Amino acid sequence: MAEKANQDGQYPVVWPCGERRMKMRPLAKRLDTLNGKTVAQLWDYLFAGDEIYDALEVKLRETYPQVKFISWREFGSTHGVNEKELLASLPQRFKELGVDAAISSMAC
Repeated sequence: MAEKANQDGQYPVVWPCGERRMKMRPLAKRLDTLNGKTVAQLWDYLFAGDEIYDALEVKLRETYPQVKFISWREFGSTHGVNEKELLASLPQRFKELGVDAAISSMAC
């Protein structure tokens, strides 16, 4: 509910983002290199992720020749009917597959 203006026609100002509900947590430790690491590819099956991941693999292997990729085909679409279940299963799947890092792409 909006407050009324004071005598000068001015309104009180409020912060539009509201009160922070979650505490800030430190970011995960970053990898020093991708050499010898396994990188999962996640995609929502929109736009041209298949082409982008092919090009990205080529470029990353120029700098990190020992990087291993697990294709987006392994995981299925991250957007759709079973999106919630798929995303919830990722930590376990990553552990099973030895994933060190992930690239998640989406189309807008």
